[in-house]
Amino acid sequence: MTEKPYAWKAGATLLEHSRRKHKIVREYFVDYLRTRCQLPQQAKFRLAVIDGFAGGGRYECGSPGSPLIFIEELDRALESLNVVRAANGMASIDIECLMVFNDFDRDVIEILKAHVAPFEAKVKASSPRLHLRIEYMYKTFEEAYPAIKQLLTSGRYSNVLFNLDQCGHSRVEKSSLVDILQSFRSAEIFYTFGITSLLTFLKKSDPVGLHSQLVPFGISEEQLQSLQSGMLSKREWLGAAERIVFNAFSRCAAYVSPFSIHNPDGWRYWLIHFANSHVARQVYNNTLHDNSSLQAHFGRSGLEMLSYDPSHDGLDLYLFDDSGRERSRQQLFDDIPRLVSESGDVISVADFYGGIYNMTPAHSDDVHTAIIENPDLEVITPAGGERRKANTIAVGDTIRLKKQLTFFPMFPRKRALDT
Repeated sequence: MTEKPYAWKAGATLLEHSRRKHKIVREYFVDYLRTRCQLPQQAKFRLAVIDGFAGGGRYECGSPGSPLIFIEELDRALESLNVVRAANGMASIDIECLMVFNDFDRDVIEILKAHVAPFEAKVKASSPRLHLRIEYMYKTFEEAYPAIKQLLTSGRYSNVLFNLDQCGHSRVEKSSLVDILQSFRSAEIFYTFGITSLLTFLKKSDPVGLHSQLVPFGISEEQLQSLQSGMLSKREWLGAAERIVFNAFSRCAAYVSPFSIHNPDGWRYWLIHFANSHVARQVYNNTLHDNSSLQAHFGRSGLEMLSYDPSHDGLDLYLFDDSGRERSRQQLFDDIPRLVSESGDVISVADFYGGIYNMTPAHSDDVHTAIIENPDLEVITPAGGERRKANTIAVGDTIRLKKQLTFFPMFPRKRALDT
């Protein structure tokens, strides 16, 4: 695949995969802020947003690019947060945000500055509780990253959100992803890349390794050739590609989502979310369910999402929609007791969350419902009481197998992800 940067000077065209990605990132950013600014005692929240491939800020059709989306939603979210806090008798909160916008083309950065200026002026004039600082850079991301890291470190930012919407797959080193996630306590990354270009790279660098990764999925030589040529509309190929993505990046962070941008014309782009916290992944899963037509996952819908065999399990495309959620609820009903049994007969809710959110695309409501309604499980509060409603489950609770089980097998099967 040829990597073609956007022609911002002539008027960049907003492609469908970018439109879909922008909607997900926009809504997740709002949920991120709500989650991080909910403590009654909180008076200030500090974060940094780094857009490594910022672009010119506005497309030919008039739609905003990611830098404008971040400023716009930050301003709106803070206003909404303080309205809710006031209604609940809580003090207002201030947000201090550093935004770093980088693009390798200096002329593009000048275009971006012109589009950002009125947004920045509006914040200064009408949002006294939003303290916004914007820095611009014009380098490749790998050239800019050391300076970005120094800026974040010197400013003592621990909450950092990187948006790395590259062309193709080769503009961000894997080592940089790892460094971001290891250097900052609360780091998250949105990382876009073209799966076809990745497969081309793998073919050239390690054709034997690529073949060995695809063999367990029953991919024939003929199908492998089609996969390598970029024909990714077949479900078998999507599943194999997704597993490659997960294997390639699973050790970069504690929580990695390998879901593809759902495109009826072929799954050529992946939007991967990296996070160090299960809460971040939980919120991201919920955001995807609110945007069920935008992303897709190939495989199981309960726990063990990549633990499937097409020859036995069938070819299942999970679209985060109502039918997908129903299948997920059915699978969770069996998967969750099995997971608890692997710990003996008890597991804390905190450990349960920490263990599942790299294995499931499920909505948190469905996970909680599957626990409460399961005849083989009970949720015990710190005081020794029993939870009766799904929405009351808390991190300090304990999930326990009941002494008399209905039909749950004594010996759980081995998860494929552990092999």
